[in-house]
Amino acid sequence: MTQHPSPEPDAAPGPEARLSRLEAQVATLAEAIRALARGLENIPSQDVPPEEAARGARLAHELLLSQGL
Repeated sequence: MTQHPSPEPDAAPGPEARLSRLEAQVATLAEAIRALARGLENIPSQDVPPEEAARGARLAHELLLSQGL
């Protein structure tokens, strides 16, 4: 039986690993956009406290930072 050497830690990730990472990044970006949209979804002409938009922006920023984006 032939053994294949395991990839070295410094080796570039394969296509499947890159695809998985890209999918995770896209999911994080989508979640950040949803957080922003929730913070901005109220009609600006209504008396809406600006804290709602700030909370959505802060959450989106934290999501992106947590994933290194």
